Amino acid sequence: MQQVSDKLGSAIKAARNEKHLTQKQLAERLSITPHYLMSIENKQQIPSCDLLFRIIRELELSADTIFYPEHEENRPAIEKLKRYLSRCDERDVNVIMATLQSLLENKESVRR
Repeated sequence: MQQVSDKLGSAIKAARNEKHLTQKQLAERLSITPHYLMSIENKQQIPSCDLLFRIIRELELSADTIFYPEHEENRPAIEKLKRYLSRCDERDVNVIMATLQSLLENKESVRR
């Protein structure tokens, strides 16, 4: 169980810092004490399912980051991109997809 709390605590802390939230601010949003949040982030506590759900929603974390951390190892930019994409509307996603497709096509043509 230690490995789970290590990955979980690190993921929560990274996402909190990326959103420029203090432990106190996030704890208030989650209706928990800052001390309890610190214990989760420092790998001493594992939150209940209900609290984990609220953390994932509040920080806009991908549940895969929590439940399949091995898929995310050494790929923090991909996780960050997923969080950004989750905040986009359909039009934004279409623009990003077209840009990405163009980038990849250009990259492929350079290889030839």
